[in-house]
Amino acid sequence: MTSRPKPSRPENGTHRVPKSVLLSVPLLPAEIYTEIRDILAKARGKAIAAVNFAMVEAYWNIGRIIVEKQGDAERAPYGDKLLEELSRRLTVDFGPGFDVRNLRSMRQFHLSFPIRNALRTELGWTHYRALLRVKNPDAVKWYMNEAADEGWSARALERQISVLYYDRMKASRDKASTRADADANLAADPETASPAAAIKNPLVLEFLGLRDYPALHERDLEQALVDHLQTFLLELGKGFCFVRRQHLVRMENRDFYIDLVFYNCILKCYVLVDLKIGELTYQDIGQMDGYLRLWEEKYRRADDNPTIGLLLCSDRNEAVVKYSVLADNQRLFASKYLLQLPSEEELRAEWTRELANARRTLPPPDSTPC
Repeated sequence: MTSRPKPSRPENGTHRVPKSVLLSVPLLPAEIYTEIRDILAKARGKAIAAVNFAMVEAYWNIGRIIVEKQGDAERAPYGDKLLEELSRRLTVDFGPGFDVRNLRSMRQFHLSFPIRNALRTELGWTHYRALLRVKNPDAVKWYMNEAADEGWSARALERQISVLYYDRMKASRDKASTRADADANLAADPETASPAAAIKNPLVLEFLGLRDYPALHERDLEQALVDHLQTFLLELGKGFCFVRRQHLVRMENRDFYIDLVFYNCILKCYVLVDLKIGELTYQDIGQMDGYLRLWEEKYRRADDNPTIGLLLCSDRNEAVVKYSVLADNQRLFASKYLLQLPSEEELRAEWTRELANARRTLPPPDSTPC
């Protein structure tokens, strides 16, 4: 009679768990993933807020020094000369953004908010620029706290100021109804309504210092953007977090590299960026479309919104944009970047060109007799 072999036991004497039991145990309980995901989302939000407030704090301190050296007289001859010289030297060392007008705004910022600790860290410089236009100190404080507590974008704050939200709340007997109207007003905020509103065009990249670069290559542009990552994030818009550069993706037997990968905390999606020197081509668009499809399949998480693809090019060919998947794909965009602000003549020519394009797309006037 043949004896059956006894099941083997581990040397430590513990029983081996059957494979069928292991397969029935969930590898990642939902509550664990949710908790970790929330931690990361909050950390990313804090990182963006820290970057924005670092700029606010710097501008407040610049305003403090100007007030201390210039005094209270805004139009004093000595004060104007100080600002002009300061603007000239800061522009040489740090690039654009420090003209006399902006320096006056920083000065007014310190005068309007003399107590540094009274500033709300949730708000960025664009928020405070909007608040500087409000004359009533009580309204300024109220708008600041509402914007911070409710998470308003700078554009939403400007909208609420323009409709006199503070004055309406103060005068209203039915504050709940007034607040409901304000919430409905914010629901139309284009900054959070769609990806198209969040993708800026064009982007001005003067801070890179590459406008006189003799032979610019995509790798040079990418390195410059990474070197100036904080400023680039602010130029991109609100909510962008840097993930990685030169991300490897494999399509069958070929390797491709996505130049830059970001995550947008407001849109709750990944943003893939491909850099192009020169004119946008159909091949560029097709390649990015492939990146998006692959990313959706392999990297997008269940709680993410669909991934966005952004082609940054120095020449945004409008015909290619119109007669390609860019025309219909709400998740694929092409934005032009400028290495310096255009001159007045260039702006006038661009305006004339856009006006002519708009007129061509308008329907012919109705010739039916009245």
